[in-house]
Amino acid sequence: MTPSASTAAALPALDVAGRIDHLRALFPEAGIDALFVTRLVNIRYLTGFTGSAGLLLVGPDEVLFVTDGRYKDQSADQLAAAGVPARIEISGTEQKRIVHDAAQATGYGRVGLEAHGVTWSQQRGFASEWFPAAELVATEGLVEGLRRVKDPGEVARIRAACGIADTAFANVAGHLADRPTELEFGLELEFEMRRLGASAMSFEPIVAAGPNGAKPHARPSDRRIGPGELLVLDFGCIVDGYCSDMTRTVSVGDPGPEARRMYEVVLESQQAGRDAVRQGVEAAAVDKACRDVIAEAGWADAFLHGTGHGVGLEIHEDPRVSATGRGTLAAGYVVTVEPGVYLTGIGGVRIEDTVVVTPDGCDVLTASPKDLVL
Repeated sequence: MTPSASTAAALPALDVAGRIDHLRALFPEAGIDALFVTRLVNIRYLTGFTGSAGLLLVGPDEVLFVTDGRYKDQSADQLAAAGVPARIEISGTEQKRIVHDAAQATGYGRVGLEAHGVTWSQQRGFASEWFPAAELVATEGLVEGLRRVKDPGEVARIRAACGIADTAFANVAGHLADRPTELEFGLELEFEMRRLGASAMSFEPIVAAGPNGAKPHARPSDRRIGPGELLVLDFGCIVDGYCSDMTRTVSVGDPGPEARRMYEVVLESQQAGRDAVRQGVEAAAVDKACRDVIAEAGWADAFLHGTGHGVGLEIHEDPRVSATGRGTLAAGYVVTVEPGVYLTGIGGVRIEDTVVVTPDGCDVLTASPKDLVL
C-alpha cells in the first residue's frame, strides 16, 4: 500500500450517497427536470468516481453514468462503494446516443447544463444532437453550492492534507540556511509532502525570496534565498482528492525594521480576519477586518488580492472572501484567511491559514508556527 493510500484508508468515510437527493431538491427553483453534469470535479463529488472521463445525467428518479472502457471496473466499484444507485453505461463511441436515448425515454422537457463548465460549441452540440427534444437551461453553481458545506469526512481529508504540509515544512525549513534556490527549496518541499503521503500538490508551491516576494503569485526561480530577506512560502497538497493551502513568510536572520513592521501588520491583519470568521458573518466583512488593519498602517494599496477563498476538491472554490464576496459564511465552510502586503523592489509578506467555519468562530487546520525569523 502506498503512503497516500494508507493515509486515505485511515480517514472516515465520505457521506456521498445522499448528495444526489440534495441536488434534486434544487431542481424546482432552477426550473429544470434534470441536470447534465459534465464537470469531473462535480461528478466526483456526487458519485465518488475519480476517473478522467465521465458524464452524469441526474433526473428526478434515475441517474445515468457514462464512461469509457478504461473505467469499466473502477466506476462500478466506486459508485457501489459510495452507495450511488446509477445505471452505468460503458462506451467509447456511443456516449451521445446513450445520453440522447435516456433523455428521450424519460421525457425530460428542461435539461440543465453547468454554465461554467460548458463551452459555446458544446452547448450547440448538446442542443442539436444530445437533447434535441429538450429545452436547455444554463444553471450556475448548483453542485458547487452543495460543495460549500463540508461533511466530517471532507474536513478530515483537508485536515490531513494540512497536517502533511505542516510536517513537511517543519522537516525542511532548516535547509533554508544552506541558501538553496527558490526552485530547489520548492522541489524539496514538494517531495517531502509526497513522501509523507500526499497524492499530489494543490498547486505549484510559491517560493518567493526578497523582491520576488512582491509578486503574489511568483513562480520559483533560480534565485538563491539570501539571509535576512523576506521569503514567502505558499504551498499545499492533496489527500484523497481534498486540498490544503497555507502561506508562511520567514527570514533566515533578522530582515530589518521595515520588513519586521510589514510582518507585524500582516500578522495583526490575519488575526483580525480569523477573529471575524464565524457562522452568519458576511464574507466581505472578513475581508474588511483584514483590510482595515493594513489600511491603517498606510499600505491599503499594497494589499493586492482578496482575503481568501473556499478550499475543498479544488484549491479555489466558493465562497470568495473578498470585498466583492457575496453571501454569509455557514458552519462547515472551509476557507482561507490570507492578507498580504507587497512592496515592489522590497518584498512581500503573506500569512495564510485554512479554517473551518463554526457557529461561534473557526477551527484552524494549519498549525505551522508564525515566527518570522528562523
